Amino acid sequence: MNNTITRAMLADRASDATEIKHCDVCQIAQRMFELVGSALREGDSVKLTGFGSLQIRSRAERVGRNPRTGEEHRIAPRHAVIFIPGARLRAALDGMDQIRA
Repeated sequence: MNNTITRAMLADRASDATEIKHCDVCQIAQRMFELVGSALREGDSVKLTGFGSLQIRSRAERVGRNPRTGEEHRIAPRHAVIFIPGARLRAALDGMDQIRA
């Protein structure tokens, strides 16, 4: 369950499945990641039908606490990327729970 799939592994699998050269798959994937990043930087949401969507959310300034010492410190406001799984992905993940039970 704790296996990590890397970008290279995904490229290998996509290359095998499509018979497209590995280097071409890597170039396409790199460009897609660049386009997704660019859209998010511009404040757009990215919807990947059947998989999910990526959105930027603003996080307000808040006070954090060091769990070891209890000392409070300021956490600066920031933007975070949020992933919202699509219905098909949620259904597939819910199906995994039923298989393991």
